[in-house]
Amino acid sequence: EAHEGILVLSPEAAVGAPLADVLGDTVFDFDLTPNRPDLFSMLGIAREVAALTGQKVRDPSIQYEEKGAAAKGRAKVTIADPDLCPRYVGAIIEGVKIAPSPDWMQERLTAAGLRPINNIVDITNYVMLETGQPLHAFDYDRLAGHHIIVRRAEVGEKMELLDGSQHTFTNEMLMITDADRSVAVAGVMGGFDSEVTEETKTVLLEAANFNGPNIRRTSQALKVRTDASTRFEKGLSQHVPPIAAARAVKLMVDHAGGKAAKGVIDAHPGKAKEGRVTVTMERIVRVLGIELSTKRIREILTALGFGARWMPPDRFVVRVPYWRTDVSIADDVIEEIARIEGYDQLPTSQLRGQIPELVPQPRRDLRDRVRDALADAGMQEIITYSLTDLESLQKVLPKEELAVAPPLRVSNPLSRQWEYARTTLRHALLDTLASNLRGDQSLISLFEMAPVFLPREDDLPNEVEMAFGIVSGREPDRWGRPAGEPADLYAAKSRLDHVFSALRLTADYREATDVAYLPGRTAEIFVGGDRVGLIGEVHPKVVERFDIGREVAMFEVDLDALLPHVGEIVHFRPVSQYPAVEEDLAIVVAEDVPAGRALELIRASKLVANVSVFDVYSGEPIAAGKKSLAFAISYQAEGRTLSDADVAKERRRIVGRLQRELDAQLRA
Repeated sequence: EAHEGILVLSPEAAVGAPLADVLGDTVFDFDLTPNRPDLFSMLGIAREVAALTGQKVRDPSIQYEEKGAAAKGRAKVTIADPDLCPRYVGAIIEGVKIAPSPDWMQERLTAAGLRPINNIVDITNYVMLETGQPLHAFDYDRLAGHHIIVRRAEVGEKMELLDGSQHTFTNEMLMITDADRSVAVAGVMGGFDSEVTEETKTVLLEAANFNGPNIRRTSQALKVRTDASTRFEKGLSQHVPPIAAARAVKLMVDHAGGKAAKGVIDAHPGKAKEGRVTVTMERIVRVLGIELSTKRIREILTALGFGARWMPPDRFVVRVPYWRTDVSIADDVIEEIARIEGYDQLPTSQLRGQIPELVPQPRRDLRDRVRDALADAGMQEIITYSLTDLESLQKVLPKEELAVAPPLRVSNPLSRQWEYARTTLRHALLDTLASNLRGDQSLISLFEMAPVFLPREDDLPNEVEMAFGIVSGREPDRWGRPAGEPADLYAAKSRLDHVFSALRLTADYREATDVAYLPGRTAEIFVGGDRVGLIGEVHPKVVERFDIGREVAMFEVDLDALLPHVGEIVHFRPVSQYPAVEEDLAIVVAEDVPAGRALELIRASKLVANVSVFDVYSGEPIAAGKKSLAFAISYQAEGRTLSDADVAKERRRIVGRLQRELDAQLRA
């Protein structure tokens, strides 16, 4: 009981009886699928049990005596947005006495995970559990004009909910209001100003049907999820509100001393059609693989509450019960037949044809592997339109390129925004980055894998599969980079290196120039001697065109060019059992010598197990036009432990190779 104090037992509890017998009851916890909103109720579960066991369902009593004045003359309901509220039932109960609900009701609510509050609120929750229809009780005397209005919220409208939280609403959210103010968020939670209190004498009971997707969006936007919103968002039947209202009024008359008004206020502008489905015997046999008699099919459907009328020579016309909002086509009905008959009764049949051989699709496999690696590197995938406008391409491509090879124009474009087939993804990623920056994300790391369409003279465009990535913001403490560092060329490279590592490829980065990238911070990507892509920091002028106020790094990889270098067979090389020798090596080379070239020359040594660049420096005391490159080298042999002499000899070979090829000077 959450240690809330003394536990008060029923007066009927016998002294000395086991506490489990006094408190206990068997509670079944069902794992429900979202397509069955009818099962979010005791009555729905009872219908399923009845169908499986051959019993009949005993519906809850809804008969009560109407002693009050007519409800229609005492309150008014106006539905301003029938697309979001097709039905609203209001009932009035006067002369209620607010008190604790009966023990049996409190015990059942507690067993279902709900906290008892008072008899009126408990009855609304109890009937929701019984019928699956959420209800809400308003203090009738606190409703201005005794007028209920169902409308979209006004922009900026505010209200305090029953849980004490304050919220501001948008015009996509549905509100319940009186003549002066909002009194509830439709389908989610009531307002503080109209709640039932100990002073309440007259109750206006709400039983309504709301648009499920709208309730879900509202609940998510407000971050308020209730038992009511959980049920509404799955789509409830319009037939349930008057039934649930009658049941609740009956209980309020019995347990709150209330006097029910004559009739109810039933605003029903969006009446739903009765569901009817035609199912042929041929379709049933084809789907299930067995022949059932028409008698057996009718028995199953009748037990589930369906009306089944046989139409000779070969079909049933099935009337769908109002609570089964998930049944709309013939196969839905056949599924119900199979479920009750038993899936174990369906015969196992052999395949009629031969299973086709798996056709290798290396292009698709590469795309999947690259996608997984980029996601593993913490990047988020986006999908953008294949069509674009000329202005977007002009922001990221040189005018000369567009003049020589203009993009393919769609003959009948939907708009100027989608007039040309894209030849790059640069603009798409920069546009998406700019949009996400409005959400003030500290680090944004996005990628897209999609074809670009390169024009060819007198032919269809060349469709090239590309992978583009973009990084901007401050890095977390990962990928070998200190936390707080701005995402730059090396931030993009670290993610791309992760991809090449997953593909078991070695990439070589060589300095390059491109109109969209910053000079000196741009490199071409080579694998096996073939150019496969480009990486760099986006030029500040390009960044400014997209209204992005910070540094951006981007890479682009031609997957079609990369494909020939991706091997299908992975060869395992055992890890050496002998220790490695770690050394640092620093050299001075000309500023235009790429570090990747030096890495290639060092990796050429058979004793080098691993090598990486850990420092690039230019400035005093390095001479002008020169730079210092520092490498961390790990030496290791497979069959023996390396001596100091072995390492020194190999170091001299590496230094000699660097001197011959790069005119390098040993620094340390």
